[in-house]
Amino acid sequence: MKNIMHSATNDCGSTVPNLGQSKPIDYSQPANWYKIPEITKDFDTFYIYSTIYMGANEGDPDYAEIGNAEVLEGIGIEHAIKSSAFEQSTNVFIPYYRQAGMMLEAMTWKKCGCIDSVLTGMPYTDITAALDYYFENYNAGRPFIIAGHSQGSAILRLVLKGYFKRHPDYYKRMVAAYAIGYSITSDDLEAYPHLKFAAGETDTGVIISWHVEGPKNVEQNSPTAALLPNGLGINPLNWKRDETYAPASMNQGSLVIDYNTGETAICDIGADAQLCTARGTVVTHAAAIPNEMPEFAGPESFHQDDYSIFFNNIVDNVAKRIEAYQSIQDH
Repeated sequence: MKNIMHSATNDCGSTVPNLGQSKPIDYSQPANWYKIPEITKDFDTFYIYSTIYMGANEGDPDYAEIGNAEVLEGIGIEHAIKSSAFEQSTNVFIPYYRQAGMMLEAMTWKKCGCIDSVLTGMPYTDITAALDYYFENYNAGRPFIIAGHSQGSAILRLVLKGYFKRHPDYYKRMVAAYAIGYSITSDDLEAYPHLKFAAGETDTGVIISWHVEGPKNVEQNSPTAALLPNGLGINPLNWKRDETYAPASMNQGSLVIDYNTGETAICDIGADAQLCTARGTVVTHAAAIPNEMPEFAGPESFHQDDYSIFFNNIVDNVAKRIEAYQSIQDH
């Protein structure tokens, strides 16, 4: 599949999800999954990874094929610093999918203000096919969490609006959706009334979302490719929807990775949190290095660290929401 082009590079298209036109990946093949876990827990997580493929060189395809070397090299780090947060409480499933390259996303965002149009073809088609196979062959009726980051959460947003509207039988077993690093908006909730945003620490059947940045982004009101107008957020330290400040003492531990060795450690990096309701973001003064690409993420973005800065709080929150879900079922 060479130099795959997509009409979205010239057409912003509709934000209403559809199944796309491409033939989906065959998810009956184990090689098309990064992770099919041994079932040791009563709850699952289905995780959609973020943008790993850049597509930055001339002649590069717009979309990564299954088996793309860049994705295969980077997905281990993705798992270590993001999706592993769900492993303590759930069986984590991670499918490969044909994702949009960073350059295609950036060009589309610059033109259209969002990246939906580059996701509603192959990426959405693949993920919904993976969900079909997961529910029909792997899930066995267990309650589940669905989660993602960045492009993964942008696809998850479409899944929540489209796929789960068509599959309410699955949706009723959803403990929560962690759509981290991409906006869920008040407009989404109004247009799709089956969706509900989290109001606190233990409510279930809800969407949890935030995007982490430093004060400079707020001061400059920097546009970023992960933010949409009327975006919503929740504070991952105090689980409030208002601007109540949460000091770093409430942070149970940030995950720090050595990118040379792949080794991780839980550390205190001074990661406080305060929701900026106007942007739907979480502002932190963490001692971390802001992400690169300021033209797409602002001068002080911690987008790559949306999970890792609040890692142990996420681990704790997953356990609490599962406990709350189980308590409801028991009564």
